[in-house]
Amino acid sequence: MLRRLLLPLMLLSLLPVPAAAQKMIALSFDDVPRGRGAFLTPEERTKRIIAELKRAKAPQAVFFVNPCRIGTGDGVGGAERIAAYVAAGHVIANHSCTHPHLNATTAEAYLADIDAAEAWLKSQPGHRPSFRFPFLDEGGRDKAKRDALRAGLAARGLRNGYVTAESSDWRLEALAADAVREGKAVDRKALGSLYVRWHVEAADFADGLMQQAIGRQPVHMMLLHETDLAALHIGDLVRALRKGGWTIVSADAAYADPIGTLMPDTPAANGTLTEALAWEKGLPAPRWYRYNEEAPAIAKFRAKALHEGAGK
Repeated sequence: MLRRLLLPLMLLSLLPVPAAAQKMIALSFDDVPRGRGAFLTPEERTKRIIAELKRAKAPQAVFFVNPCRIGTGDGVGGAERIAAYVAAGHVIANHSCTHPHLNATTAEAYLADIDAAEAWLKSQPGHRPSFRFPFLDEGGRDKAKRDALRAGLAARGLRNGYVTAESSDWRLEALAADAVREGKAVDRKALGSLYVRWHVEAADFADGLMQQAIGRQPVHMMLLHETDLAALHIGDLVRALRKGGWTIVSADAAYADPIGTLMPDTPAANGTLTEALAWEKGLPAPRWYRYNEEAPAIAKFRAKALHEGAGK
């Protein structure tokens, strides 16, 4: 009798885990080495990002590098900071040399800028053959330029370092820096709460939209920037994601997902891969997280972090 009761339970244990339980995401940081922010020196920022990721037991992240920033201005010491990320178990990849906007240059000049970055990166430990478009601009409405870059990356053995989830954290950092520069009192606790909440909400939004677009949950890649807010709150974000049912995985695991082979054909090539696939599928706007919109993001920042105006 006991055997008859146990057999169904054993069979149930062999069934696939429901898709809703397969929320997986990796972390990426753009614009390395980034200049001084609102609260920390670049060196302090790097040390804290490394320490907070380690404390949160977060796996390997990927840092997208602009080598032409190394050794100039706030990029002095950048090579050592990049090496510190790698020594901590993380990896680095190509974000162009000078961070150009594709819509403001030719495909040839843009590819040359990628080559200049790769010439430095390929000799570094922890290098991965991946390129992320600055501004997530992959050609806009110029499909000839889009296709030239797709062909150029393939010829160089570089994969697209796409993003699936983002909340425009660079704007939140810029708003905080402007407020500090203007001598305004910033509610640091409230600012940190916004940073964490927006990223978790953006991940959940992207996951739901991706299921509509491709019928499954891919391993997501979250876009962050090497900011002071990341240094101060990345540990809180990792814990909040886990509390929300997310498993944090390595960058290598995320980029092994077959979604990376997709090349959606949309009226404009820019933004996250989630947006592009939803657009190609014919899903209605909005195809991006609500606080990627400038006006509501600024209003919420002022209400919460500066206690100006209205809003919750």
